[in-house]
Amino acid sequence: MPIVVGYLATAEGEAALEAALAEARRREDRLVVAVSQRRGDDDAAGLEERIEAVRDRLDAEGVGYEVRQVQRGSDVADDLIAIAEETDASLIVIGLRRRSPVGKLILGSNAQRILLDAPTPVLAVKSAGER
Repeated sequence: MPIVVGYLATAEGEAALEAALAEARRREDRLVVAVSQRRGDDDAAGLEERIEAVRDRLDAEGVGYEVRQVQRGSDVADDLIAIAEETDASLIVIGLRRRSPVGKLILGSNAQRILLDAPTPVLAVKSAGER
């Protein structure tokens, strides 16, 4: 059963990928990496470079994987949940960012929806700078 990880080229995305890699090694599972663009990022060539960098890293780690590009403008929470259901995933891994005091009350709509609606356990991690 694969592990689904939501990846964005941010510190939180890197933390999620690192945690997912550790889980994949421990469980001897493969990864399904859902790569999405940052809001306002229109650099398609830059996105391809980031996807290739993720592939290179996973090749070097020696884990089985699949990389899927999440379409810009789509709902990331729905996409991660759908991928987890489609692949019969054992785990979803997401990165969380520090929130303002008011934002802490809401957690973040995507993270909250994934935590509440996912068909599988969810591992939510913070970047090293926020621990």
